[in-house]
Amino acid sequence: MLLIGFPGERLDGETVALLDDIAPGGVILFDYDLPSGGAKPRNITSPEQLRALIAELQAQAEIAYFIAIDVEGGLINRLKPSYGFSIDLPSHQELGAGTAADTRAAASASAAELREVGINWNLAPVVDVNVFPESPAIGALERSFSADPEVVAAHAEAFAEAHGAAGVISVLKHFPGHGSAAGDTHLGVTDVTSSFEREDELAPYQRLIEDGYEDAVMTAHIVNRDLDPSGRPATLSTEIVTGLLREELGFEGVILSDDMQMGAIVEQYSLERAAIEAIKAGVDVILIANQLSDDRTEVYRVKQAILDAVAAGEISEDRIYESVERILELKRRYDLID
Repeated sequence: MLLIGFPGERLDGETVALLDDIAPGGVILFDYDLPSGGAKPRNITSPEQLRALIAELQAQAEIAYFIAIDVEGGLINRLKPSYGFSIDLPSHQELGAGTAADTRAAASASAAELREVGINWNLAPVVDVNVFPESPAIGALERSFSADPEVVAAHAEAFAEAHGAAGVISVLKHFPGHGSAAGDTHLGVTDVTSSFEREDELAPYQRLIEDGYEDAVMTAHIVNRDLDPSGRPATLSTEIVTGLLREELGFEGVILSDDMQMGAIVEQYSLERAAIEAIKAGVDVILIANQLSDDRTEVYRVKQAILDAVAAGEISEDRIYESVERILELKRRYDLID
C-alpha cells in the first residue's frame, strides 16, 4: 500500500534494506534531485541506466513493483530528450488545442517508450478543468487540457487508452479538482470551497468512469468545505474519497494519494497520522516521494504507524484487505503478476 521514492541511480545497500523492510507496492522515480538543488541526478541519467535500475528493482521484488513516473508532457516530463530519451510530449494545454486523435497518437508513442524501459505506471493524465488559468500548480504550468470539461474528458480518455494499449497504467488526477485553486498544495493549505465548479470539475471523472475506466485516480490535498464541511484535505476525507468517488461516481479501481509530504499535508498533520487518516478515508496507495530530503526513516515510521493502527483496531484488517486486493487486481490486469 506504499509507493515510495529513494535517491540513487542504482540500488545501494541502504535502499535495498529499505525495500526489503518496507515491502512497498512500488516506487516512484525522478530525474531532478531536490535536496542538492539539481546538482546531481535523482534516479535518471540515460535510457540504459534507467533500464538497469528498474531491472535491479524488479529482481529483488517478491511481488513485481509498480514503477511510477510523471510524464504528463510539456514541463512535466522526467524522461527528457537531454537524457537521451525520445519523448517530447506536448503539454496537456497544447494537446487540448488539437484533436483527441492527435493526443492518442502522441500518448501512444510516449507510452511505448515508457514500457520499453520498464516503467509500468505513468501518473497522468491530469483531468483538472482549467477553471482558473493562473492556477500556479495547474493552469500556469499548462497542465490542463481545457476549460471545457468535455474537451478534458475526450483528451484524457484518449491519453489513458493509449497508455493501456501499450501496457502502461494511467491515473486520473487530481480528484475532486485542482483547476480552480489560487494556491499550490505543494506549498501549503489550498482551499477551493468558493471557486470549485462541481458539475464541470467532476464531469471528466464521471464520463471516464461511466465509459469503463478502472485503472487509478489520484486524490488532491485541496480543502473543499462544500464537499466536506470539516475542512479536511480531500485525501483524508471519507466524504470525498469514499462517499463521492467510490459511492456516488462508482469508481472501483485503485485510489492513490498525491505525495503525502506536500505542504498541504505536513503543515497540519504528521506523516504517520496523515497516512492513517488517508487509509481510513478510502485511499489504497499512499505516495511518499521522499523527494525533499535524503532522510528515508519517515517511511519506516509510516509503516509502523499503520501496523499499530491496525493492531489497535483504528483501521480494520478488512479495510487493508480491500486495498490489497484492488492493488493486486491492477497488477494482474497489466500482467505484472499471474
